[in-house]
Amino acid sequence: MIASHRFVLLATSISSALLLSACQPATKDEQSASVEEITPPVTEMSHAQHESMTDDAIVESESVNDETQMTDMLKDYTKSMTQMHDEMMIGMGYNDPDTAFAKGMLGHHRGAVDMAEIQLKYGTDDAMRQLAQDIIDNQQVEIDTLNKWLASHPDAAKPKPNTEAMQQAYARSMDALHGDMVMGIADPVPDVAFARGMLPHHIGAVEMAKIQLKYGTDEEMRQLAQAIIDTQQTEIELMENWLTALETNENMPST
Repeated sequence: MIASHRFVLLATSISSALLLSACQPATKDEQSASVEEITPPVTEMSHAQHESMTDDAIVESESVNDETQMTDMLKDYTKSMTQMHDEMMIGMGYNDPDTAFAKGMLGHHRGAVDMAEIQLKYGTDDAMRQLAQDIIDNQQVEIDTLNKWLASHPDAAKPKPNTEAMQQAYARSMDALHGDMVMGIADPVPDVAFARGMLPHHIGAVEMAKIQLKYGTDEEMRQLAQAIIDTQQTEIELMENWLTALETNENMPST
């Protein structure tokens, strides 16, 4: 099911709020910056988006807060996305490619587990509930691996020759992940919100793993990256097929 225009507008507002932490990898100095220091760029972006709206869209956008309250499910997803975004941004600001991958993927995996638990709380479709449970079981194992590895692998004190390129690659993948996830979780149907939100989340994990294979050198993290690609690509196809079947059934004429 495609989310209504009202939910699209709501998703846009959520997206703007999450962008408070910025889309570029944060340095250690930037992470300690005050809220006032990062507010102007966000305000400018929001103003530009506002100017690009049509008059009708502006009127409807202004009425969203009055007419549509965020559902408990959407509140849960938004909280999860915010926490995931914050932890991933810390990792993407690291100097060492392997440590950046481990820290960023740790936040990413925790976000996946949170989303799966939300699906088990609100969803009813057997296939999506089973996928949610599989995600919890599989990614919790990898979370434990990442935590153990990070405990003995601190970040490099200074940037490496490929640090900037690595950080820029992660920033691009973060941009793509963020927008599609926000649109997905705004769907009012719980099972569809889970599938549409988790699909770009998995695609983002695959992209992060490919970046690790390009820049990372630690053999354990490279093996984990390849395992993530193999496992999540299968789940991506499962969600794509589920959504396609759902849309096909909705478009079939009634007899």
